[in-house]
Amino acid sequence: MKSTRDRILQTLLNHPRATIAEMAEAVGINAISVRHHLTSLEADGLVTAEEERHGVGRPRLVYFLTAKGNEIFPTNYLGLTNRLLDQLKETIPANIVNKLFEDIAIDLAKKYAPQDSISTLESRLEYTRQVLSEEGFTLEWERQGDQYTVHAVTCPYHYISQAHPEVCAIDRTLISKILAVPAEQIQCTHEGDNHCVFCLNTSSEA
Repeated sequence: MKSTRDRILQTLLNHPRATIAEMAEAVGINAISVRHHLTSLEADGLVTAEEERHGVGRPRLVYFLTAKGNEIFPTNYLGLTNRLLDQLKETIPANIVNKLFEDIAIDLAKKYAPQDSISTLESRLEYTRQVLSEEGFTLEWERQGDQYTVHAVTCPYHYISQAHPEVCAIDRTLISKILAVPAEQIQCTHEGDNHCVFCLNTSSEA
């Protein structure tokens, strides 16, 4: 028998953007218990929430699975993606494949281009950390003297990149373009590191 936690996750898989009341009805427990489980699931990075307008009155809070939350359910997206990339690399020259991934990142970076008011590097770093969490990244940044580094603690393309390291261009290009500062990768999971790390060249502009 599935645990209450598992049934809440299954409910959000079948009915994304559900309210606490809707989950309580679907799972068969009271709203207080649902809220308790959601707090734990949010802490584990499996569920997140946002306000949503619903007719007149105050916005309601709706919950949905994060990329990490979706990954706990069996799918074959990874297999399909790997087969598509295998076919692509057999058909198109390597330099064109690399350019394709860079272009994907550039288009995505345009979506998250910061406003002019986010002008300092540290404010752009914090902004980048927040917006890329919506894409499944967990980023952390630190400053040591004049040097800034960005740590990609989790990456939504991690499993795909194991067979297709070209995908890593997306991470590097995204970070560089949103920050408007060139990022050099100094650590990589493909070389045995715990996560990827990027060093920012603050003397130049992306």
